[in-house]
Amino acid sequence: MNDHLNPLTRRRFLAWTGVAAAGALAAGATQVDWDSLMSAAADEPLDPQAGVLVVLTLYGGNDGLNTVVPAADDAYQDARPELAYQPDEVLDLGEGLGLNPGMKGMKGLWDSKKLAIVRGVGYPNPDHSHFRSMGIWQTGSPKSSVRSGWLGRWLDETDGNPLHALAVDPVLPPLFAGEKTAAASLPAGGLKLPKGDMAAAFAGLGEPVAGEERWRATAARSIADLHSAARVLGGAVAGPDDPGEQDEERNKGASAGGAGGLAAQLDVVARLIEAGVPTRAYSVSLGGFDTHADERDTQERLLTELDSALTPFAERLARGERGKQAVVLVYSEFGRRVKGNGSDGTDHGTAGPVFVLGERVAGGFYGEQPSLTDLDDDDLKSTTDFRDVYAAMLADVLGTDPAKILDNHEGRLTALLHT
Repeated sequence: MNDHLNPLTRRRFLAWTGVAAAGALAAGATQVDWDSLMSAAADEPLDPQAGVLVVLTLYGGNDGLNTVVPAADDAYQDARPELAYQPDEVLDLGEGLGLNPGMKGMKGLWDSKKLAIVRGVGYPNPDHSHFRSMGIWQTGSPKSSVRSGWLGRWLDETDGNPLHALAVDPVLPPLFAGEKTAAASLPAGGLKLPKGDMAAAFAGLGEPVAGEERWRATAARSIADLHSAARVLGGAVAGPDDPGEQDEERNKGASAGGAGGLAAQLDVVARLIEAGVPTRAYSVSLGGFDTHADERDTQERLLTELDSALTPFAERLARGERGKQAVVLVYSEFGRRVKGNGSDGTDHGTAGPVFVLGERVAGGFYGEQPSLTDLDDDDLKSTTDFRDVYAAMLADVLGTDPAKILDNHEGRLTALLHT
């Protein structure tokens, strides 16, 4: 089977990974619009003290060793002489590790104790297939094929309201597909209104006029609402007018899916949280991490994009009461091999770091750094089960018993979040 996934085949990914909730597979069944979300905010506003989880998927298999870099380790330098960063190039974290130089903003979050790095995260009997590995991460089930995502089961376990989980993506990712219901998705594309003189004239149609009859007043309010929605969402979810506008550099490593425009996705999430929309879990993504060749430049550019989107998002959330309750989880389906592959890149591997950030996060290292010499068939040995991370998110952010969602898995990272 071809192991490539582009952004246009996400629905096929649902089928390939075995996630087949009826609500997720029905075309358009879970799509919502801005009006629905704003109505929900008015009718059922988010409790300012309620935890909110934002899951950020890095599609393609991000190279964890060039993200949280063991630059002082001779084994690292020897294994990838063309790819390795030198100690003076990385952003020092302590314990012989440093962040990729493209992640200066996240280094600031680390220094402020708002960023946790969970090391060596993976699952038993790792699989090098994008589809199988992402299916395991998104379903939360490494041992058997299940038909629901881990946050889809959380939605089933709560009240099943699709608006309580939202993918800022035109197609629902598998992690949001439940057995009984599925989360909502907010289609990308944005709102585009007239520009120039026509824009001013059109906006004028939305101005209220004293004494006008009911239906004209209603039409005017609708036009005003449309402009308001365009201001809030228009640029935030709009991509390039023509996919061809995306340059060749931006598409390197993009064979394993995921959307671009992460800053725009996170801007939408921030606006919805600030508006009091009752969504408790969001999904966003960034693709391009399948770096079999030309890795250093490609990955550093992507990590710079991640940093440039995530840092202001975290800072923005920290300024609001609801935003302070939000926690961001950043993961990829696997790391890369320890050794370079001879094409200035790395091949599919196993364990990698997971980032957790937010005002409630107790920053620092969690989990043991994998050995670069004690390997399993040239792969890193996982030191932290990914379900331990999920259990912390379910219990401490979403207030749910993790055992009900994770098939009675007993592990859980503790002290990751301030209560």
